[in-house]
Amino acid sequence: MNAAIRAATRTAIANEMIVKGIYRGYQGLIADEIEEFQTQHVSNIIQRGGTILKSARSEEFKTPEGMQKAYDTIVKHGINALVVIGGDGTLTGARFFAQKYDFPIVGLPGTIDNDLFGTDTTIGYDTALNTIVACVDKIRDTANSHDRIFFVEVMGRYSGFLALNGAIASGSEAVILPELSLHKDQIVDLIGTGIRKTKNSSIVLVAEHVVEGGVIGVANRVKKEYPQFDVRVSILGHLQRGGTPTAHDRILATRMGVAAIEALLEDQRNVMIGVQNDKIVFVPFAKAIKNEKPVDPNLLSVLEIVSK
Repeated sequence: MNAAIRAATRTAIANEMIVKGIYRGYQGLIADEIEEFQTQHVSNIIQRGGTILKSARSEEFKTPEGMQKAYDTIVKHGINALVVIGGDGTLTGARFFAQKYDFPIVGLPGTIDNDLFGTDTTIGYDTALNTIVACVDKIRDTANSHDRIFFVEVMGRYSGFLALNGAIASGSEAVILPELSLHKDQIVDLIGTGIRKTKNSSIVLVAEHVVEGGVIGVANRVKKEYPQFDVRVSILGHLQRGGTPTAHDRILATRMGVAAIEALLEDQRNVMIGVQNDKIVFVPFAKAIKNEKPVDPNLLSVLEIVSK
């Protein structure tokens, strides 16, 4: 997110705008945690993970009273438009606020889940994916040494982008996805494909919210139904949410930050900045939030072919 903050700040200043950084998201807007930003405020941050503006959930912002406090703060500071960075919750809040107060907001898709419709990739996704691959590479050393099946849980909420692409990139043998949980018994399919016929060890990536009960539920079921396998579990957790951002994420975030200010200059409002086929696009909030973004089923076939 820091690369996006840097780009938006400097693009706005270059267009003779006054920039104010709002700390801790909507909660900071309610609490008036606002500071005017100059160019030096965003110096030396592009290589840092996370966000210098910090982040916070705000239940208060979901109430009419909370939104009114936020709007009063905006009026107090003479703010004419907002640029927000976040996932589904952030953009949903932006949409409701923009509608209620007829206020211009541009959103940037900042989520490692990559689950927002209308953009090929989101800020943070590539960095998280590279973290997963690095971790699985290390886990495989242990799996090979001890002849085990490792079930590795990755983030993604109800979206399997990290799990599926992480499995392909790390050379994992299989993946268990939330998108398929309601349609097939993935564990039976997993064992039925003969996962251990040609290899001494196996890595299976599991999305964190699969219907089977997450990685613990999956591992326990395999232990019970297939006791011949030596099963282990690794939960990567918040490792995936930090670290030095990749070059791809820095470039993506920078392009989107610049585009956010350009959108406001063109009187665009209530849109998310997306990238489709390497081109910047403007996606209405309602479309980005409501439409589901499916994983590519062809990638499942790719994984199946190359993991034999």
